[in-house]
Amino acid sequence: MNKKSVLWSVMSLLILASLVLAACAPAATEAPAEEPVAEEPAAEEPAATEEAAAEESALPEGDGKVEIFGGYGEAQSAAFQQALTEFGEANGIEITFTSLATFDTDIKVKIEAGQEPDIAMWPQPGGLKALAADNLVPLDEVIDVSIPQSTLVPGWDTLAVVDGKLYGLPVSANQKSLVFYNPSAFEANGYSVPTNDAELVALEAQIIADGAGSPWCAGIESGGATGWAFTDWMEQYVLSLNGPEVYAQWISGDVDFASPEITAAADLVAARLLAEGQVNGGGISMATDSFQNTAPLFANGAAEGQCFMLRQGSFIVSFMPDDIQAEVAAGDYTHLDVFPIPTPEGGQAGVIGGGDLAAVFQGHVDQDVAKVAAFIFSPEVLKYQVATGDISPHKTFDSSLYPNEMQRKIGEALANAAVFGFDASDQMPAEVNAEFWAAGTDFVAGRATWAEAAERIDSKYP
Repeated sequence: MNKKSVLWSVMSLLILASLVLAACAPAATEAPAEEPVAEEPAAEEPAATEEAAAEESALPEGDGKVEIFGGYGEAQSAAFQQALTEFGEANGIEITFTSLATFDTDIKVKIEAGQEPDIAMWPQPGGLKALAADNLVPLDEVIDVSIPQSTLVPGWDTLAVVDGKLYGLPVSANQKSLVFYNPSAFEANGYSVPTNDAELVALEAQIIADGAGSPWCAGIESGGATGWAFTDWMEQYVLSLNGPEVYAQWISGDVDFASPEITAAADLVAARLLAEGQVNGGGISMATDSFQNTAPLFANGAAEGQCFMLRQGSFIVSFMPDDIQAEVAAGDYTHLDVFPIPTPEGGQAGVIGGGDLAAVFQGHVDQDVAKVAAFIFSPEVLKYQVATGDISPHKTFDSSLYPNEMQRKIGEALANAAVFGFDASDQMPAEVNAEFWAAGTDFVAGRATWAEAAERIDSKYP
């Protein structure tokens, strides 16, 4: 299972502003500067449009059909196809989207069989980058990349750069620097939403002292991908404790898992989740409890296994009980609300998450493909898909299109972020990612120390 390919998506805007990173990842490629026109400053946009049209007309004519492969779930696929069909009918192009069951494996099979599509969407940048040189086309040979890059949240625009060339850009996103909770349970026990890490530590201690239940719901079981939910905790604290530069060096293997920086994050995760009473059943239970099990968040007391907080991605709402989802859809947040995960003392707030990035295959570049590529890299493509839980990676997305207040505020938090840290393990080599899941699970279950787990993971880097 691709770590995010099966996953779908209320916090105060004032609180969420604390998620914004002060430091930036590698700088985004900016749009070429326009010549200033004092009398008509608005002339820049038409000029850019004319330039893009000129580039498109230089491409071969299309055959009126464009095929896209991806790894979306059923609801996402239907909403994505709706937007594609609408755009296709307006432009005389038949656009077909096909979702592959196990995308990273299936797309390689399609390529080997000579059945690759015109465009494909990867849930992990690493998979896209691994195929770039031999199979994909630099996007600046297809579209004017400065147009989508100018509206993307910084950090999204350079995820798929190989040897200095940009091969992919995002279509959809999710946000994971979030803690979900049950306001009714908080109110019944006299608990308040923590606004900083000291208050979070105090709340954890109070919940345990009261015997009300466990502070955290934290299952990490996910079939063949068991352990990915643990890596999300690690990523949050590596970014928050060390900033985007170390975060990027960790992804590339220039900062070891055994380093003091990454070990500090592991120690913080252990204190938060593995200390006695923090998670119902401790680490052993955490290692075998599904990430999809959200029911304890709505249980009634310790006897029923109640937990009070769940750090997860925006997609987790789609795994909530049906009655909870119905409440949220109706704008009722009596039993489900969300707040940003507090930043550790001395750290800096960071927004992490994931999403799907698209690229164009060699031998498939024509005017129709260019039009469709430009559309899926625009904010407009998600106007229907946000109803399935996805959020837009574009700063300029119309937030009124989000289906409810919770998702709107989550989306606006991402849109307002100074930089976005894309899921680190998804950017690591596949062997490293797999060992991160496996060794991380052993660490959680008490079968390995962090030093032992780190040595195993570091050994997988080439």
